[in-house]
Amino acid sequence: MASGHRTQIKRERNANKDTRPSAKLSYARIPVQKACFVLDAIRGKDVTTALAVLEYSPRYASSVIKKLLESAIANAENNNGMNAANLYIEECYANNASIMKRVQPRAQGRAYRIEKRNSHITIVLNER
Repeated sequence: MASGHRTQIKRERNANKDTRPSAKLSYARIPVQKACFVLDAIRGKDVTTALAVLEYSPRYASSVIKKLLESAIANAENNNGMNAANLYIEECYANNASIMKRVQPRAQGRAYRIEKRNSHITIVLNER
């Protein structure tokens, strides 16, 4: 158990908080593997290049990640006062979320399970 008053504990915890601008999308209806194809293409790139890559990528995940990246850029400008021209993607990753389990009828009265996978997608920016 932590020692000290509750406000002191919270103050110490908030002092260690990450100040980099970021955006997170929870429960996106995209499997992690499909989201990672797009995230790997933009990791480490500057923001304008990443937006161009996402604009012309044919995958469905690119449209969702593009909106998330624009949100992270807006967070950087409004909350942290950063210049959008100097930003680059420092981290971007997708984690497993809950799986929707569905049933597919098959021959002779059997039923096969279909798993519709979700993901949590996170983009973290930084300034050069």
